[in-house]
Amino acid sequence: MTQSILVIEDEKHIARVLMLELEHEGYEVETAHDGREGARLATSKPWSLILLDVMLPEWNGLEVLRRIRQVNAEVPVILLTARDGTPDIVSGFDQGANDYITKPFVIEELLARVRNLIGMTNRHKPESDTLSAADLTIDLKARKVTRAGSLIELTPKEFDLLQYLIQHKGYVLTREQIISDVWGYDFVGDTNIVDVYIRYLRQKVDKGYQPKLIKTARGVGYELADLEP
Repeated sequence: MTQSILVIEDEKHIARVLMLELEHEGYEVETAHDGREGARLATSKPWSLILLDVMLPEWNGLEVLRRIRQVNAEVPVILLTARDGTPDIVSGFDQGANDYITKPFVIEELLARVRNLIGMTNRHKPESDTLSAADLTIDLKARKVTRAGSLIELTPKEFDLLQYLIQHKGYVLTREQIISDVWGYDFVGDTNIVDVYIRYLRQKVDKGYQPKLIKTARGVGYELADLEP
C-alpha cells in the first residue's frame, strides 16, 4: 500500500521541493500552507507521516501538533524549524513530535529520517493493545498508564519512552539506542535528554510505589525490570 505524507509548510517553494522529492520516493503527498488548514487536513484521514513546520501563519506548528495529538496519538510527526537548542526540542517532543530537523537541511537526510520513522513505526506495532510489568500497565490504544490501579498522567514523549522500555523489559538499553528508537534517526541534541526523561518517568511511575521498576546500569543506560504482573 502506498504511504501517504502530509507536508505543512508555509514557504511554498520549500513545500513544493519536499512534495516533488517525496513523490519521487514513491509517497503520496499533500500540502498545506498555514496552521489552520494543516490541522484540518492532518485530522481528516490517516497519514503515514506528517512533516510540520513550526513557524506557520494562523496557528503555529506546536498548536497544530497539539490538535493532531488530541485525535491521533500514533501518526509520526517530524518538526521542520529554523530554531535550534534543547528547550525548543524538548517543547516539541513534549507536544508529541517524533523527530526534529532544523533548516536548512540536506534533502537526503530528511528522506532518510522519513524512511526510518515510517519503518520504525511499522516495526514497533505491538501484537497486543496492553503491556505490563509488575503492577504497571500501558494501554497502547488509549495511551493510558496505570500503576496499582491508579492512573498516571504522562506527556506524549514520556509515554513513548515508557512504552519502549516496557517493550524491552529485562534488557539494558544504552542512551544511544533509546535516542535512535524513541527520538528518531540522527537526533539533533545531547543524549542527556534521555536522563532528563528517565527522571521525569521515575517521579511519576516509581515514586511512592514498590518495587522500583526503572533501573540504572551505571555507565551504560537503563532497564525496566522484567517482573510478572
